[in-house]
Amino acid sequence: MTQTMKTSRRSSDKPKSVQIKRVFTTAGVHPYDEVTWEYRDVVQTNWKTGETVFEQQNVEFPDFWSINASTIVTTKYFRGAVGTKNREASLRTLIDRVAKTYTKAGKRFGYFGSDEHAEIFEHELTWMLLHQYFSFNSPVWFNVGTASPQQVSACFILSVDDSMDSILSWYKEEGFIFKGGSGAGLNLSRIRSSRELLSSGGTASGPVSFMRGADASAGTIKSGGATRRAAKMVVLDVDHPDIEEFIETKAREED
Repeated sequence: MTQTMKTSRRSSDKPKSVQIKRVFTTAGVHPYDEVTWEYRDVVQTNWKTGETVFEQQNVEFPDFWSINASTIVTTKYFRGAVGTKNREASLRTLIDRVAKTYTKAGKRFGYFGSDEHAEIFEHELTWMLLHQYFSFNSPVWFNVGTASPQQVSACFILSVDDSMDSILSWYKEEGFIFKGGSGAGLNLSRIRSSRELLSSGGTASGPVSFMRGADASAGTIKSGGATRRAAKMVVLDVDHPDIEEFIETKAREED
């Protein structure tokens, strides 16, 4: 005789909420109210010609932030077209866009034990970003809190096989990764060397040829829609027949 017994779910099986304690912040005081803010004009020039390549006036930063730091944030991470009302113009806006988005997601998925813990999380995160104790990677600043796809990883490792379909898929996938503000890397060793014959009677293009094509494509894409270009890593096994050409090409790229 088999007896079926009802068992209740153990309380230990329930997901535990995160209990957040204050470390840097004070209850009842917002981190923004503890610092002095000032307005600056951010102007970036071409170091060779002196030509102005970027300018945004009246951007707001804490007074202890360096000119270099405020220039990097303004030129790279503020969202919106310069000169429009949608353009971000304050570090507060940038930090709030990210910190509040993560706090909202944490509340929605039950990470916090209470609204108080959610507020502490938001304030602690805001304080650390405000005081430059740490920073998120670029894709977070580009995408979180916007209508863009929430791509937040900095690097993606891809693979490619020795077929035209795979190579073209690599180009396409890499392009969308760059568009989202991330970098990509892959090993080209599966692609046959330029010394091998094709069934049509010709010789293969080789991995270096396809690498040049991918590099040219990457050079035309602004990573995350910002001013920087795409970041790539390409490797080839040392025993690949085209390794010498690969090394020489890499060296020329550094010139």
